[in-house]
Amino acid sequence: MSARAGDVELATRLVRDAGTLAHRMRTEGLTALTKTSVSDVVTAADHAAEQLVLETLATERPGDGVLGEEGAARPSRSGRTWVVDPVDGTYNFVAGLDWWCSALALTDGDDLVLGAVHHPATGQTFVGGPGVPTTVDGVALPPLADRPLAQACVTTYLHPPSYGGPVGAAFDRMVGGAATLRMLGSASMDGAAIAQGRLHVRCQHSLPPWDELPSAALILGVGGAVRRVDAAGVTWSAAGAPTAVAEIEAALTGDSP
Repeated sequence: MSARAGDVELATRLVRDAGTLAHRMRTEGLTALTKTSVSDVVTAADHAAEQLVLETLATERPGDGVLGEEGAARPSRSGRTWVVDPVDGTYNFVAGLDWWCSALALTDGDDLVLGAVHHPATGQTFVGGPGVPTTVDGVALPPLADRPLAQACVTTYLHPPSYGGPVGAAFDRMVGGAATLRMLGSASMDGAAIAQGRLHVRCQHSLPPWDELPSAALILGVGGAVRRVDAAGVTWSAAGAPTAVAEIEAALTGDSP
């Protein structure tokens, strides 16, 4: 499904407002609470920014559904759903690092319509999708340059307990053919950097929709490839330069590219 009138403007405003609120709250001081592990944290800014998005959508798109990382949930009457990550990269956010953002995606049924990412540290806002050429602050990005995995920087994450075992072995196969790799801590920021051509491909397993979809949309908006690959008992999400994505899929499954 294609974007409708006002979707891009609304998505841009939502992530800018959420990111601005979270950034202001961080400067005023926050306490982090642990969710599932020491590295999986949440703050009052996450909840406040998600609530801001939820309230805006309740007013401007009351028929649309909402799915938020911090628990916001509203069933869709229109078939469309806004998937919200109010602070993507909360560990970085709490640590005072700049690689975090506010992000969202809009879906229509099973179709990805667009994604939006606001990076408060630079003030940049990215919007794009399969039928929406990706822009930064309204300026279109050039098409994504293709490259093989051997010439690509892979952005990824693997939780330490997963090293070793089948998942760790699949991870080793996936990154073993790359030129280099980075674990930067925000899938949506990684996707924005890939859309700009600064990084080249991201791959991670078991990504929830609020981590997977915003960056996937931005990458599709510059002609990149997106794949879900079942391997080692989990689902991996790969997105970026088409040749590198195909080679990652082959490495994960043990097939020849």
